[in-house]
Amino acid sequence: MGNLHSVSQAFQRLKKPLLTVKSPNDLDKCTALILPGVGAFDPAMKNLRMTGLIPFLKDWSANDRPLLGICLGLQLLFDSSDEGMESGLGLLNGHVQRLPPDQNERIPHMGWSMLKQEKECPLLDVNDSTNWMYFVHSFAAKPSNPEVIAATTKFGNSSVTAMVWKGRLGACQFHPEKSSIAGQNLLLRWLQWLKDGAKSFQ
Repeated sequence: MGNLHSVSQAFQRLKKPLLTVKSPNDLDKCTALILPGVGAFDPAMKNLRMTGLIPFLKDWSANDRPLLGICLGLQLLFDSSDEGMESGLGLLNGHVQRLPPDQNERIPHMGWSMLKQEKECPLLDVNDSTNWMYFVHSFAAKPSNPEVIAATTKFGNSSVTAMVWKGRLGACQFHPEKSSIAGQNLLLRWLQWLKDGAKSFQ
């Protein structure tokens, strides 16, 4: 929902064109999935339900197959959100919360912020200290298990979830496709991880 075109264009620049999945039948052609999204939680879940993809996405994750969520796509992985009444995919346990009020910060959180890596995952290079990424969001995931948090970013006096990773399931709250060289490198690392056999990272 929302940023399908910009994500597709980012992978075209990397010479890795994507197949748009419109129905469960398209999944037979896929070895890895990207779940992008911009907008509101409830309409996105309703759109997914209309495609008939939800049970197939749950099976995909249960079988530990590679999936990358982007922006709203990260939030949809969780059980629920302050933004709406719909249930999320529940691939990760936890709730998506409205960003904490801070008199020094505006909501939505919009612009460039630096990542703080919290654990090893295929998307980040521990030797790269310049992971500035572009964010546009008003909500952030609060995982039930904090060990799935791969990176955080500062929002006022708080740290909020910027990336999650569990097994072969990962997601970014920011937009790598709009994050210049840093975002391009992140996507390249994901592609290389797939090419190398998609080792599971807990």
